[in-house]
Amino acid sequence: MYDAIVVGARCAGASLAMLLARKGYRVLLADRATFPSDHTMSTHLVWQNGANRLRKWGLLDTVVASNCPPMTSFFIDFRDFLLDGVPPPTDGQKHALSPRRFVLDKILVDAAAEAGAEVREGVFVRELEGDGDRVTGISGTDKNGATVRETARIVVGADGMNSLVARAVQAQEYNAKPRLQGTYFTYWSDVPSHAVEIYVGEWRGAYAFPTNDGLTVVGANWTARDVREVKADVETHYLATLEAWAPSLAERVRDGTREDRWLGGPIPNFLRKPYGSGWALVGDAGVTMDPCTAEGITNALRDADFMADALDEGLSGLRPIDEALAQYEQRRNAAIVPIFELTCEMAPFAPLPPERRQLLEALIGNQADTNRFLGLIAQTVSIPEFFAEENVERILSSASSMH
Repeated sequence: MYDAIVVGARCAGASLAMLLARKGYRVLLADRATFPSDHTMSTHLVWQNGANRLRKWGLLDTVVASNCPPMTSFFIDFRDFLLDGVPPPTDGQKHALSPRRFVLDKILVDAAAEAGAEVREGVFVRELEGDGDRVTGISGTDKNGATVRETARIVVGADGMNSLVARAVQAQEYNAKPRLQGTYFTYWSDVPSHAVEIYVGEWRGAYAFPTNDGLTVVGANWTARDVREVKADVETHYLATLEAWAPSLAERVRDGTREDRWLGGPIPNFLRKPYGSGWALVGDAGVTMDPCTAEGITNALRDADFMADALDEGLSGLRPIDEALAQYEQRRNAAIVPIFELTCEMAPFAPLPPERRQLLEALIGNQADTNRFLGLIAQTVSIPEFFAEENVERILSSASSMH
């Protein structure tokens, strides 16, 4: 019997397996993929907060050495004004990165194996095993079609937004919101980019940032009602959106070469109760949110860290495991709900409400608070503290005195 079986070996699952194995637990990490393996719905960005975890785990240098350029600069172009700066660091970690998933996931899977987790690739988990009241293990098939059946003290679903584990245990969803926008992206050569670039239009948007091997991720966004039309001819709508709302990026794209197919689509928004009798959920299996702020990897790394702490308490007998996991849910939600709500507010690319526009325009020429605003998305600044009434009044008053 294993202490933990982790289903899904990408950012959340491989990180969790690594951390539990480093604590001395017997861990099975299983995934239907074989690594290296790409992930075609990835947000790519690892914000400063996530990069800091990779640094603490001893993996950041390996990611950078994969020819993945670190970035400090970040701008949001609202067409009639620009917010450009450097998000505050986390524990001195100033850089964000945008690794390809076949690079990052492989590094994490290898780190889990090196820590002592048993990694099984090409395993298709089909069902959860149980004793009626409690999940006790998994069953499925390996890449040769042979039956796989294993037991554990806890089974963790790290298997994405369409999690088999979540479906099998009928995990409760809450804070659910409809699909708010859709994105399509691809990879370009000879399109220089050295920063996180976000362009906000009306019901449209665009973005770009450098990734491995001299390529640049360039994407466009459309509000949900337009995605079906876009899907019928992605390239035409993509190029038109760049021309309309990101002309400087469109100019670079015209001089570049597209190196891959169109990837993307709309994403739902929800939180799930992340634990029950013999099971837990982490990463996108526990929280899925719109990719417009590119939080998915940073969230996954943080939640794996929090989940490892909770499972250590429960598996070691320090406290009942359900009590430890209930505390995990509170800790996860305290971290993720503010950025979840801000992301859902931004996702439709609706025209800015007057009070929000007033606040953002008040940041022009105020570099310190511009950096802090950018830090909201980089998850290095507290969203509730930034939008607290007294802080908003301070920013507005400072802007008035400047003029």
